Amino acid sequence: MGDHSHGSPNDPGTVAKAGPGTLEAFQDPGLPPHRKRLADVDPRAAKRAERQVALLFVISIIGTLSFFIAYFGLGRSESIAEIRTQNMMLGLGTAFAMLGIGVGIVHWARALMPDHEIAESRHEIRPEKDRADAESMIGEIIEETGIKRRPLIRNTLIGAIALAPIPAIFMFRDLDRTGATAGSIVERLRHTMWDTGMKLTRDPSGTPIKASDVQLGSAFHVIPEGLMDTEDPLNEKAKAVVLLMRLDPEKMTISPGREDWHYNGIVAYSKICTHVGCPVALYEQQTHHLLCPCHQSTFDLTQECKVIFGPAGHALPQLPITVDSEGFLVARSDFQEPVGPSYWERG
Repeated sequence: MGDHSHGSPNDPGTVAKAGPGTLEAFQDPGLPPHRKRLADVDPRAAKRAERQVALLFVISIIGTLSFFIAYFGLGRSESIAEIRTQNMMLGLGTAFAMLGIGVGIVHWARALMPDHEIAESRHEIRPEKDRADAESMIGEIIEETGIKRRPLIRNTLIGAIALAPIPAIFMFRDLDRTGATAGSIVERLRHTMWDTGMKLTRDPSGTPIKASDVQLGSAFHVIPEGLMDTEDPLNEKAKAVVLLMRLDPEKMTISPGREDWHYNGIVAYSKICTHVGCPVALYEQQTHHLLCPCHQSTFDLTQECKVIFGPAGHALPQLPITVDSEGFLVARSDFQEPVGPSYWERG
């Protein structure tokens, strides 16, 4: 028989249980005592912290101004050394512009804004009273930030925030150097240099391609004839580059109106992924799938490059093609829809 002096068959006594009145002995300890910071008790420390926050905002302003100096002052040279210097200054200027604001706000909150903890009980939802309470809370928050009584912080913060977004505006505007309006930019993106009768040529050699060169399962990276002779070949290529492949016509699903867009199973599709514009470069011969290596968007070649996996928004645009009298592959027209990512305006 075991020793049951400290328990019983139903209660072995191995676990201590709270007896009557025990719970009253455990009271809510409440919040720990608030420890004041140096800036809370020493006006000189508070003033010093205020100057530090303002200095960080000024650093942000200087970073933005450095961006403008590099952008406008060093942007006219074609020297590799100066281009590298410009890129470094652009990056550093943007970094200091963002870091100055971020670190300044954090230091402001840690050193000057009230840091005492509070606990509030839940209450009934009363729309009118809650609205008044919300207005009161917003007023208290503004008062606690000290922004009204600290004009040095307020003014430098306004200057930093006002200047910080301007570099982004110039950088996005610089994507187009022709001075065109936004509408004409979108219209220019809607079209490529492909035109009726333009030969399909190998990338990058520019050698024309005959239909007899394209075998079942083969894939060619293709550019328009004469691309390298244009004023801006890289931008033209970014819009016009296509993939050329040959399928068994019996395996192809062809939409009404596209019956003559291929030649004996030879098809051409835009190489620009419709997700974010990465080059679709991987062709799975057995499954007839095209794969974008950036985010794994997958297009089914037998279904007119319909999206079957991944984040791409729509199928790859098809380039209508045929052959000329010499047997070379040529375009019937430009793409019938805009190429590129789904966030472009599309018609």
